[in-house]
Formats: sequence, C-alpha cells, structure tokens
Amino acid sequence: MIGMLTIWSRLRSVCLFTSGNISKCMFDWQVAEQVAVCPDNQLLQEVCEQWKQHQVTMIMVRDILMYMDRTLGSVSSQLLHNQYLRYVPQNKKMAVYDLGLWAFRETIARHGQVRDRLRKLLLENIRDERLGRLIDHNCMKCALYMLSELGIDSSNVYEEEFEVYFLKETCQFYRSESHLFLSQNTCPDYLKKVESRICEEMQRVPNYLHANTRPKLRHIVETELISAHTPALIESKKSGFCDLLRQSEEKMADITRMYALCFQVPATLDLLRSALHEHVRAAGQLLLNDEMKDPVVLLRSLLALREKYDNVVRNAFRGENIAQKKVKEAFESVINADTRCASSLVAYIDELMRSGLKGAAEGEVECELEKVIIIFRYLHDKDVFEVLYKQYLAKRLLNQRSISSEAERQMLVKLKRECGYQYTTKLEGMITDIRFSRGAMEKYNTHRDEKKMNEVDVKTARAASCDIDVTMLTAGYWPIHPAIPCVVPDVAASASESFKNFYLKQHTGRKLTWLTSSGTAELKAIFSDVAKHELTVSTYQMCILILFNALDFGEELTMQSITDATKIPHNDLRRHLISLCTPKYRILLKRSKGKGFSSNDKLRVNNSFASKLRRVRVPLVAMKELSTHPNSSHSVPAAIEEDRRHLCEATVVRIMKARKQAQHNDLIAEVNYFI
Repeated sequence: MIGMLTIWSRLRSVCLFTSGNISKCMFDWQVAEQVAVCPDNQLLQEVCEQWKQHQVTMIMVRDILMYMDRTLGSVSSQLLHNQYLRYVPQNKKMAVYDLGLWAFRETIARHGQVRDRLRKLLLENIRDERLGRLIDHNCMKCALYMLSELGIDSSNVYEEEFEVYFLKETCQFYRSESHLFLSQNTCPDYLKKVESRICEEMQRVPNYLHANTRPKLRHIVETELISAHTPALIESKKSGFCDLLRQSEEKMADITRMYALCFQVPATLDLLRSALHEHVRAAGQLLLNDEMKDPVVLLRSLLALREKYDNVVRNAFRGENIAQKKVKEAFESVINADTRCASSLVAYIDELMRSGLKGAAEGEVECELEKVIIIFRYLHDKDVFEVLYKQYLAKRLLNQRSISSEAERQMLVKLKRECGYQYTTKLEGMITDIRFSRGAMEKYNTHRDEKKMNEVDVKTARAASCDIDVTMLTAGYWPIHPAIPCVVPDVAASASESFKNFYLKQHTGRKLTWLTSSGTAELKAIFSDVAKHELTVSTYQMCILILFNALDFGEELTMQSITDATKIPHNDLRRHLISLCTPKYRILLKRSKGKGFSSNDKLRVNNSFASKLRRVRVPLVAMKELSTHPNSSHSVPAAIEEDRRHLCEATVVRIMKARKQAQHNDLIAEVNYFI
C-alpha cells in the first residue's frame, strides 16, 4: 500500500509539472444518472444518501490533495500561506472541496430530472406535515442542509431552489386556511389555532429549515394569520375583541392570547388599543345615559368599570403604558362629558364618610380613598367638585354624621396632593373650626356648671334647663347663606345669650351671628301616654313645634300665624312644614288636602303619631338648587361660571403685566397653559 506521504509527494509533482483541467479526472458522472432515474418515492432518500457519500469522499480527496489545495486553493485557504496569494487571484482557481461541491451541484442538484422533482417533494412533505401527517425529518434536514452547503461562488442554492418557493407556498396555504377557519369558528378558537400554527412553523426551523429562514417565515405567517384578520377579530359581533372585553372576567385568557399575538405584529397593536379605548368609552357612556340613576350607584358603576378594565390592562396587556393611557383617555372623555360625574363623586364620598367606611381597617380606608382619587384625577371640573364637596362636608360636620375624622383628614391630604394647598385651605379650615368649637364648648360647659352652683336666679335656671351645643364657623370657609333673623323660643334664646356673653369675654373683638337655618334640636315629645319620643329636628322645626305647646288640645295654627311668630322666610317655612307633614313623619296634620301650602292653611299636632323608634330623626325634604345641583348633564353652575370668568380675567392681567404685549393667539395659549 502506498503511504499518504508518497501519494502527497506524487501529487505535488503533478501540480508543479502538469498542465490541464485536473477536475475532469475527479468525478464519475454516472452518479447523476443513477439519481435522475430514481422514482419519486425514493428520490429524497437517494439524494441524501449520495450527498452523504459525496461528503465522505470529498473529505478524503481533500486530505490527499492537500498540496494542490494549498497551492491552488481559494483566497481563504491561502491566508496561512502568504507566498501563494499572488497566484490564486490571477488564475482564479477553486479549492478541492469547493470543486467537489460545485460538481455535485451542477451534475446532481441542478440536473434536469432532479431539480424540480426534489423541490416538489420537499414542499409536499412540508404541506403533509401541516396537514397532520408524519414525515421523515432526517431526510428533510439532510436535503436542505445539502442545498445550503452547495451555495458557493456567491450563489445561494438553498434560497434560489427552495426558500423562495417555500415562502410562496406558505403564504398561499395560510391565506386559504385562515379565511376558511375563521368563517367556520369563533375568534377564540381562531386565536388558539394561530398560536398553534406559529409554534409549529417556528419548530420547523430547528427541525430542518435553515436559520436564516426564520424571520422570513415568521413575517409571512404573522401577516397572513394576524395582520390580515385583525380588523375582523376586533369587529366580530359574536366573539370578537369587544365581545371578549364585555366578558373579560371569563375571557381573560383569550384577551391575553390576542394581545400576545398582536404584540408580535406592532402595526396591529394600535388597532387593538384603539378598540379598547372606544369600547371603554362606549361602556362608560352607556352608564351615563341613564339620567335617573342614583349618583352613588352611578359612581360605583364607574369605579367597577375602571377596575374591570384596569385589570384587563394589567393582566392581558401586560400593564403597558400605552394601553393604560388609552383607558385613562376613555374615562376622561366619559366623565368630563357629563357634569353629573362631579356631583356623583361627591355623593359617593359622602356615603363613604357617613357609613361606607364603618368598621373598615386602615388599609381598606386607604384603598377606598385611592379609588376615589383616581376618578378625581379624571375630572376637569375640579372647581365644581370643590363647591359640591364643601357643601356635603359642611352637612356632615354640622350634623355630626361623619364616622371618622381621620378618614376626612386623609381625604383632604389626598386632595391637597393633587391640587395644591390653596384647593383645600377652606376645607381644612372647616375641620379646624369643628375642633376649635369642641374645645370652646368644653370650657363653656365647665363655666356654666360652676355658675349654676354659685348663682341661682331665674335667667340662669332658664339657660341651664336647655343644653346647647354651638359650632363656631368662620364666615369665609363655610358655604353658608346670609343670616336671616328667626325668633327662637325663650328657653333657647336664654341659652344662646349665655354662651354669647361667655364667648365674647374670652375673645374680644369678635362678632357672633346665629345661623338658625343650619342648626338642629332635640325635643322630648309626648303625644299620648304610650307615644313618647325624642325628636331630632331642625332649628326652624323646633321653633314651629314649640308654638303648639301654648295651645289647647286640638287647637290649630295657620301658616301665616307661624310666619308672624317665628319670622322664618316663606320658602324655608314651607319646606320645613312639608317635612313635618310627610306620611312617614306626620307630626303635624294639615286640614287642606294636597302637597301645597298657602298662608291660610291650618295645622295641628298629630296626637296619634307613633313610631317603633324612641328616637325619631325628621329629615328635610330635598331642596332643588339649580345653582349648585345642575340637572342638565352639560351645564355648569352659574356661580362657578362667574368664578371661572374672573379667574380668566385675572390670568390675562397677570400675563400682560409680565409681557407688556402679546399676539392674541399666543395670549390664549398661555392662558390655557396657566389655567
């Protein structure tokens, strides 16, 4: 046997002293004919087998012809032998292994009876696998690896002979399948199918496709399965995206799947986000369309809606900022299209402070107030909110209906954080007044008890017989109407005078004005031997009821006589009388029928009044005030409109003082910025 060194030496001599095309002596062309006549069902296996044998053979030949490869090789092989670099580019020679690849490509892979049949078999195998049939992955991988290896002298055999046709076939296959499947199935089923198909296609890359095919294949699959059908998936009435949103609690997995698929195609995400925005806006508008809905119920519905779609964004949309912004814009659009939302928010907070937070832990209180603040942030009419909140807060504080002073304080802290200290100055002043009043009353009660022990006279005894609880209100803080004089009973007048004298001695230079329209009173009422109650009424109602003490049993008073005796304004008197004559709290009986009152209407005490409760609170009938409680969903209270006008004028003056002169459009833009 001739040794490798001997073979190498002889070949060196051939390379140095022999001219001609040596490649013609290297291959047996009969191999190509053997592959060409192979039947279709065996062609793929035969090509793979010949390729494997050819690889083994060419490795051996390359090792044997090492000297020739070094001398006549490609530029890349000459990097280790700089002395031959001039010869290679001048003679354009090909390395031995590359020459073998070229020969296999030209004689077998591109053979007239092999080329098209091989491609057809490869594409049919892939189609069969897509239809659920099993194929030989090893043969597929070998054949496609062969095509990729045959890409020499700047040609890409894999791409030219297979990939172009494969991608075209893929596009046609999924275009047809997607239309058919979507027409026969629901959107959630289609999404599952798409998810499965994408996984299958991506798995084909490691199984037998070239790695460079991955991005091209993914683009085609996503285009045909996702991009082409996103509008239909969103707008489908039966099971589309909007329908999934309506059932988000049950369909969260489907919404998540749809977002995940669209996330792979950024262009479709904008459609999905816009659909989310429009759906949230429509859902909110549907709630507002019911004009008779209770304000607290309306606000609870809005909070539930916001929580629902926040949950969708957090879980299905992966908490992305753009989706959060879309939901926020939708809620802002809904809430600011109807001024009822401001009053509903105030009413909801009032309900929380009166009873909703009763027994709640500190964390629960914080959570509820934070929900309120989120809705508050959406409001543009924060001045409307401020006016209404001040009125509700005043009622809670004056009637001692707030269950937690700490919750009230936390709410003001949150409002201050959102709008600045000026926004809550008056609100905080109201709470300060209540705290100051409690301290003042403690001092007065101590003083009264000491005086009662040391001095006994008629006036002192009369004042002591009536307990009084006074709340001092700073005029600029509280939403109070101008004081209208009212004649109170002597016993109440004596107690009021006693407190006034004490207070003015403690605080010289101050002025006290009694607001009888805002006070309450507790009366002990005996209607019969059985019916004895403690009535909680307004100060005006107390003045009215005390008048009947001076009458005989069954004797009546006219509305005019009550007006003359108490000096209560006509509209207020009418409102308080209606409250005393309502069916549920019928303490007084009106002789004439109907709800209206005239000056000549006569009233008497209902001696048959009875209640299961010993303590009876008589509520006032609601008073419609168009100036602060607009019925129109697009109106703003006149007082607030006036305040806004003054604010705009003041802003214009301030800007012009600083700038001296400005273009009209620039001035408008700057005013909008500051306001």
